[in-house]
Amino acid sequence: MALYLSALTLSHFRSHKLARLTLDGRPVALFGANGAGKTNVLEAVSLFSPGRGLRRSSAQDMTRRPEALGWKLTGLLSGSATAREIEITSEGGAARQLRIDEKPATQSLLAQLARVVWLIPAMDRLWIEGAEGRRRFLDRIALSFAPDHAEASLVYERAMRERNRLLKDQVRDAAWYGALETQMSEAGVRIDRNRQAALTRLAQAQEGAATAFPAADMVLSHPSGPLPDAPQDLRTALADSRRQDMAAGRSLLGPHRADLDATYQAKGIPARDCSTGEQKALLISVILANARALAADIGAPPILLLDEVAAHLDPDRRAALYNEIVAVGAQAWMTGTERGLFDALGDRAQYFEVTESAGVSDVAPRP
Repeated sequence: MALYLSALTLSHFRSHKLARLTLDGRPVALFGANGAGKTNVLEAVSLFSPGRGLRRSSAQDMTRRPEALGWKLTGLLSGSATAREIEITSEGGAARQLRIDEKPATQSLLAQLARVVWLIPAMDRLWIEGAEGRRRFLDRIALSFAPDHAEASLVYERAMRERNRLLKDQVRDAAWYGALETQMSEAGVRIDRNRQAALTRLAQAQEGAATAFPAADMVLSHPSGPLPDAPQDLRTALADSRRQDMAAGRSLLGPHRADLDATYQAKGIPARDCSTGEQKALLISVILANARALAADIGAPPILLLDEVAAHLDPDRRAALYNEIVAVGAQAWMTGTERGLFDALGDRAQYFEVTESAGVSDVAPRP
């Protein structure tokens, strides 16, 4: 059975002073004028999974102005045998605090409970801009399959930052490097394996799928060639690269240098050379494949966040998207400027109008 948010409350979050939504498992259509606060709702939902959310903002930036009292999100995650209450708070711009069923909890536990994947307008240029955005995109997908991916990424980033500090300071103590490289190698291999496994599942989910969206062939690439697939081998490679890394002042080897290469399968054209419409269609195809694969693997698709996804699709492609979302059983949160963009969903969705007055957003259910 699909996992979904059956209740969501935003308090002093972005433009929302207080918003309460009561929901079921159907897709959620949020419509209203630009700037009304629709994407702020999606950002709130994105925080119900590990990471910094779809805007990658700090907790302080999410605080409603001018009050700056801090903010609170509460959601009821339903669809399993036991509903789980998730509370996320930030006071005075401090780091987020997480409670699950009224008890302090870790991000790793949250990753096991909720899978959330998103597609936002900023990703429209994913295939033609820098590799960092493509890595984040793949990591969000990898996290949906492997909840330990967030922990591995955190361990790796912390160890690499400390190693980079040693490199910049021209420190030559092998023991210091050795401890950090052990952490980097163990976490780095986990990251690479999770990414490769996610790509394999996406390929399988795209193969033979009844979909209106083009399949993408995707591979993970590294500037220096494939990473060693055993921690001890990656540790040796990191040790051997210290001299070169010290000259550069940073670590040149590891999963942080990876890139995601994609090809429009039917045409054999690199995604970066496709038209804008084709690039968007490929992204949608990957997101839908992610949902199908998770539904098959764990019996529940992820919660999908699709910001302005319908705006640049023709009516037939838009209807096809909705049909696929409903078929896989995902609670997809979608935004659009007009209710009419969601007409093809009919009563298969739940509708909310988002309005704004004097800097305060309001969310109201609509039949």
